[in-house]
Amino acid sequence: MTLAELLTDAFGRIRDGAHEVVEGLAPQQLGHRPGPRSNSIAWVVWHLARVQDDHVAEVAGLEQVWTSQGWHERFGLPFEPSDTGYGHSPDQAAKVQVESGEVLTGYLDAVHQQTLGYVEGLRDADLDRVVDTRWDPPVTLGTRLVSVVNDDQQHVGQAAYVRGLIGG
Repeated sequence: MTLAELLTDAFGRIRDGAHEVVEGLAPQQLGHRPGPRSNSIAWVVWHLARVQDDHVAEVAGLEQVWTSQGWHERFGLPFEPSDTGYGHSPDQAAKVQVESGEVLTGYLDAVHQQTLGYVEGLRDADLDRVVDTRWDPPVTLGTRLVSVVNDDQQHVGQAAYVRGLIGG
């Protein structure tokens, strides 16, 4: 298995898992929060797609799908275009409401395509490239990509848990 195949599989599992969670749910189910400080499926899936979009676009030197393909306008959320949901308060998270699951999975699919387009050209030596010097030690491309996969997989699990709670 090549590096590109490994990353394609990892990001594919995130996409597939999010699709399974969202499939067949009504907008009110997607927006349901199990508790006042909990996140909804809509927020979690939106956030995991935003993080992947933000982080991969940055290391790839690309514009985020969120803005380049008009997803920011389609969602109509009351946040700045650069907002990924990181650090959202419960009140902010509650504002992520969607008209359908298709808008969530459509955005994630668009992000997924851009991610695959980038990772398919990566080689082993690329993983050691420093992509963020704000940390000590500086963050390499390999570390950043593993971080995105890990974070997104955890969010897919959180969304699946909420789906189980609502009986979806």
